[in-house]
Parts: sequence; C-alpha cells; structure tokens
Amino acid sequence: MAGALFDRWLDPRVDDHLIVDEGEVVIDEVTRHWVVRVVPAMAVLAGAGLLVMMPLAGIAWWFIGLVASVPIGWGLYRIQVEYMDRFVITNMRVFRVHGLFNQQTATVPISRILDISVRKPLLGRIFGYGHFTFESAAQDQGLRDIRYVGRPDERDLTIQRVIQRSGLRKDIEVVVDANEADGF
Repeated sequence: MAGALFDRWLDPRVDDHLIVDEGEVVIDEVTRHWVVRVVPAMAVLAGAGLLVMMPLAGIAWWFIGLVASVPIGWGLYRIQVEYMDRFVITNMRVFRVHGLFNQQTATVPISRILDISVRKPLLGRIFGYGHFTFESAAQDQGLRDIRYVGRPDERDLTIQRVIQRSGLRKDIEVVVDANEADGF
C-alpha cells in the first residue's frame, strides 16, 4: 500500500491518461531537457559539500547539517518536479502531465492545433532544446507553452506527421505540366 502511494510521486503514470478503448497510443513521451536539472543538482552537491564539512565543525555540527539539508532538500524536490513534467504526443492529442503533489493535466486534441511555434534561444541551440507555443481553436486553452523540449525540430515534425496522418490536412497534389509529362 505504502509502496503504491510512494510510486505515484516518482512516476507521472502517463498511461493512466490514455483513452485505450478508443485506440489512443503514445507516439512520443518527452521529459524536460536535462539542462533544467543543472541548478538543482548543483544545490544538492553544495549541500553534500557542507555535509562533508560537518566533522570539522566541532560543536556546531548539527547547525551545518541543518543548513546542508536546505539545498539538498530543495534540489531533490526540483529534480523530481522536473522529472514528473511530461509532454506527450499521441495519435489523437497532445497533453502535458505535471506536478508532484498536485498533478495537473492539460490537453489539446490534434484537430484543434492551428499553429505550433518553436523558439530556440542561443543556449537552446547549443544544448539542443527549445520552447513550443501552441495556438489552438479554443479561446482559453490549458496547453499553450511547453518549455525546455529536447530535440524540438524532431518533436515538431512528429506532431506535424500525426496531424497529416490523421487526415486533418489535405495532401498536396502535384500538378504535372504537359511538357514535363512528355519528357521535355
């Protein structure tokens, strides 16, 4: 019982959000780019460094331990929050699941996506991440900005393929000129 409850805090359980009886399958499940975990990892390392100093502190060892627990606790919390943030592309929709204690889900059906903007800042171009902005047919949408998406161009093409395969966009007909057809 306690293991199952603890497991819900360690895994976002994306499969629980799928409409399996309608044939929904995951095309791509995207975790946030590793760059978002750099600062929290540095905080954990700084706290661990303080813990190493505890034997040198003499009588104030408990104070050093207390101070060290703050960056360690914050860093571990932020790492888990970033791990729990998932952006999912299925054959029917795109959705985001995030939150550690209070889990939130935002969904946009493939048919409602009008435009996807991909922004890659300088550091994003260097490290391979970008930010998505979705424009949909809905006035008030729950899924608009997805930040720190790894390999954003590849993910954008995946979404475009899903939209194309769903039949929401017309195939481009190739018009062949009569002269070209005769080999001239």
